[in-house]
Order: sequence, then structure tokens, then C-alpha cells
Amino acid sequence: MTPDIDSRRSTDLIRSAFGLLNAHDVQACAELLTEDFIINLAGMAYQQHGRQAWQTSVEMMLGAFPDLHAEILDIFGQEDRVAVRLTFRGTHRGEFQGIAPTGREVHYDSIELYRVTDGRLAEEWIASDIATLMHQITGPSVEDSPTGGNTKN
Repeated sequence: MTPDIDSRRSTDLIRSAFGLLNAHDVQACAELLTEDFIINLAGMAYQQHGRQAWQTSVEMMLGAFPDLHAEILDIFGQEDRVAVRLTFRGTHRGEFQGIAPTGREVHYDSIELYRVTDGRLAEEWIASDIATLMHQITGPSVEDSPTGGNTKN
């Protein structure tokens, strides 16, 4: 197999995975992972391992943001690696990291790198803009701002 074909198959796998994630079919998405899938999250001092760890994390996000949707903005692959730039959008309707639901709409960006082995996702490196997400659910609402959401003078 040529590197171009490998790269195309790898990017197609990532597109399929995010399609399943957007459909909230967590089980089908998990089937695209290797049994010993490795999770590397920016700011986390240790790796997480396995499909179940991934599922638990995704189910926590979907519990907090039940309408969560990922939009792929850029994607490219080289052999067994795929890089993705995404925007996630959703509504904070469940507890998230100890914060009660606010009903606020959120959006945040993420840069993600994946390693593919034998047609399955084997490892991920995630660098999401969690600071922006947290500010959106803990900071002042638009209505509480000095302009009341009106940006015109």
C-alpha cells in the first residue's frame, strides 16, 4: 500500500469516527478503537488506556453537553498519523467538572492528532481549549455584561 492510500484511509477513518460521535453512537465509535487505545490529554500528567476509558470520557461530555457536535475545520494525514482542527459546539445541560448546568451555548476549538494501526485508532493526543469552555460556563453571561449584549455604542 502506498503512503497516499494509507493517509487517505486514515483521514477517512477519522471522518467516520467524528460522524459517529456527532450521531452520539458512542458504542459504534468505540469499535473503531484498538482494545489498548491510548489517550493523551493536554494538561493531564498521565495517559489513559483502553476503549472503556475513552467511552467514559465521551459519555461524561455528552451528559454535560447532550447536543455536542464536532465540526472538522482542517484534516490531513501522513502515513499512520492524522491531524485534525475542530470546533465543538453544544449546550451546557448537565454537570461538567462540578459545575451545575447553565443552559449556556458553548463552542471551543481543539487540535487533535491520531495514530492509526491496522485500520483502527490506536492513540490520540488532544489539545482542547478548555479555558474558553470553562469561561463560557462560569463567566458572566452576555445579559450580565455592561453592554447587556449590545456591542454598538
